[in-house]
Amino acid sequence: MIFNSLLSIAYAIGLLTGYYMNKWALYQPYLISERLFWMLLLSSIINIFPSAIVGQVKTGRLWFHHYVYGFIVSALATIFIVIYAPVSLFNLFTTNTTDVSVNVGRFFVLGGLTLVVDDLPDVSNLLNRGLSFLKLKAYQGRRIMHVTQYIMSFVCVYLFLAVALSVANSPPEATVANLIFLANLLVASLVSFGITSRKIWLQVRVQKD
Repeated sequence: MIFNSLLSIAYAIGLLTGYYMNKWALYQPYLISERLFWMLLLSSIINIFPSAIVGQVKTGRLWFHHYVYGFIVSALATIFIVIYAPVSLFNLFTTNTTDVSVNVGRFFVLGGLTLVVDDLPDVSNLLNRGLSFLKLKAYQGRRIMHVTQYIMSFVCVYLFLAVALSVANSPPEATVANLIFLANLLVASLVSFGITSRKIWLQVRVQKD
């Protein structure tokens, strides 16, 4: 679920870049505004914390913390991109391309980041304190976060329907990227509704001193 959230963020950044920089008209006439991808970006960020709670599985560690493997995977993917991919590392998620090396690089960078994010409190005490602070703020605004998550669930469903209708009525748009995006939006919608139905935000607790 964390990987799906990171993938949503990557898609949102790429589509918003295309819209603002290249004047893309996306998924017309079914999408009322390309600016809704800002909502997808926000929804994906909001999804990460409860996804880490819902999807948390206690697994043993082989030699190192999970984040170490995450850094290794992301580092190797970055080296691969620098050597073989025909795009700048800084434009990795803003370039519209079907190049296999670019997309393989994106996949493994996001996969490595997923391991890091999932194990983030163990990376350093400073990060752990920062996350505890954010958790306190989430606790204080848990009702707002719950309502926001609920609204974002419907936004994700709308985006899924808009993309699905656009792809169904325009065969050239039935690309691998769009099909993956559809699956991504479907999972994002289900995760958002699942989080709200389980009232994950309302169950956030903080340790009292």
